Amino acid sequence: MAVFASLTEAQLRNRLDPTRGIFIAESPKVIRVAMQAGYEPQALLCERKHITGDAADIIAKCGDIPIYTGERELLAQLTGYTLTRGVLCAMHRRPEPSVAEVVGQARRIVVIDGVVDTTNIGAIFRSAAALGIDAVLLTRNACDPLNRRAVRVSMGSVFLVPWTWLDDYKTLHDLGFKTAAMALTDNSIALDDQRLKAIEKLAIIMGTEGDGLPAQTISDADYVIRIPMSHQVDSLNVAAAASVAFWELARK
Repeated sequence: MAVFASLTEAQLRNRLDPTRGIFIAESPKVIRVAMQAGYEPQALLCERKHITGDAADIIAKCGDIPIYTGERELLAQLTGYTLTRGVLCAMHRRPEPSVAEVVGQARRIVVIDGVVDTTNIGAIFRSAAALGIDAVLLTRNACDPLNRRAVRVSMGSVFLVPWTWLDDYKTLHDLGFKTAAMALTDNSIALDDQRLKAIEKLAIIMGTEGDGLPAQTISDADYVIRIPMSHQVDSLNVAAAASVAFWELARK
């Protein structure tokens, strides 16, 4: 029960050996998406009524794993929060793929640089999956996409879009990508600039919720881009800005 009741996200992740790490998927729909993507369940925590209800098909596919159950109030006491749709699943993480493996066939990717809010991470992944982004890369100071809340907000989209961690932007240039940093600078070009459409392989870089992108990242980018706005509004929430950028730049 410790994976559901007492271990922190960092302990679940097991940074010393990510291949042995665990993450929590919440709600039957999200768990189904994870299993369809090939993630292996380790244990289930399920409201009693869902064993023969919403979780019945999941249980049938899980094989011989522990299933912990109880009434809604008891499970909320154990976990510290009310379960969304009454089901949690502890699942094994996969080995971390290389950047080259993730973006090998990609045309449009996003780099999430330093974004730490779980809701924003989940929303960016959901937009990436829906709007044609081929892969997601994250800097090491960004939130883990397999954080329980990020997974739930993404509605399982973290399992649909290939992703991994990026340690050096030079890797992208070596793989043939042009970089476009979203920032407000004197040399920013509009999101719908035709030069961007013509780029074969483009990496869109999204910055933190408060401070935006580091100055060096902006300086090193091939392009600096902005979303044209009205009413003297200068910026959007990073998840909203990502959706607009994906819609414009992922269209062929």
